[in-house]
Amino acid sequence: MADESGFAPPPFDAARALEQFKRALRDLRLAERGGGFELCGRRVAEAAIDGGAVAVRIAKRPMLTPEWDRYAIRSAADQRKALDELKKRLGRWEREE
Repeated sequence: MADESGFAPPPFDAARALEQFKRALRDLRLAERGGGFELCGRRVAEAAIDGGAVAVRIAKRPMLTPEWDRYAIRSAADQRKALDELKKRLGRWEREE
């Protein structure tokens, strides 16, 4: 969809967004294991392509069997929002320890 200037953003590329998201999680020092990302041996995030979007699950708390919040990444803004939420939770979990 073009804006007033006639510029249309490039179409969303889920595969590329997934790779960027995984790289960002590794930059946060999360260990990638079996399709998920762990903090101190506890799974805190998972990401996979689902149709034309990236399906992300972020743990509410780092536990052996966590409860999950689900996010669908369909744009760069959605990706930033999911990463910001994960960063916020990581900071909270570090303060609790």
